[in-house]
Amino acid sequence: MKKDLDILKNNDEENDFLTQTPNHKKPIVLMGDSITEFWKANNESFFSSNNFINKGISGQTTTQMLLRFRQDVINLTPSKVVILAGINDIAENTGPITLEAIFENIVSMVELAKTNKIKVVLCAVIPSNAFYWNPKLQPADKVITLNKMINAYATINKIPFVDYYTAMVDNNKGLNKKYGDDGVHPNRNGYKIMESLLLKVLNN
Repeated sequence: MKKDLDILKNNDEENDFLTQTPNHKKPIVLMGDSITEFWKANNESFFSSNNFINKGISGQTTTQMLLRFRQDVINLTPSKVVILAGINDIAENTGPITLEAIFENIVSMVELAKTNKIKVVLCAVIPSNAFYWNPKLQPADKVITLNKMINAYATINKIPFVDYYTAMVDNNKGLNKKYGDDGVHPNRNGYKIMESLLLKVLNN
């Protein structure tokens, strides 16, 4: 609990700094969980050189992200928000949840962004066929189904979609070992793939 409170306190302090510091170019917020949070630690220059703000919090589900969406995205007045979310829901970090409910949380974030004139980029959930912290689950097919739901929604609504899944999956519907060591989180090579794919979509 103390760790969670410390994370939220640090996040609030960062938001205060960002909203009080003038910047002529509007930033792009990357909203997510540990995959996003660890990305900046892996390659901080990727964020600073592209005016990206990292709003990943380890372990979070889409329900938790939706609750902090106003303070961590809308209040920062970015030009765009990149949403990568859903794997911790599938891992049942805060209890069982349906794919439909996960999808609805993502749609709610999109609608909040659009209402506030923030452009949205949606991302495919990274492949995973096992969770080291919850080994009883078999997530591979749920990841595939959720990605189809997100991709279809993005296509219908003309929202840019970054397909990390196809580029990083192995023959067992899991994260290719070249791109991740624990089956969930990307390694340096994985993040390089993600960086290339994200910039390609953002620059189109």
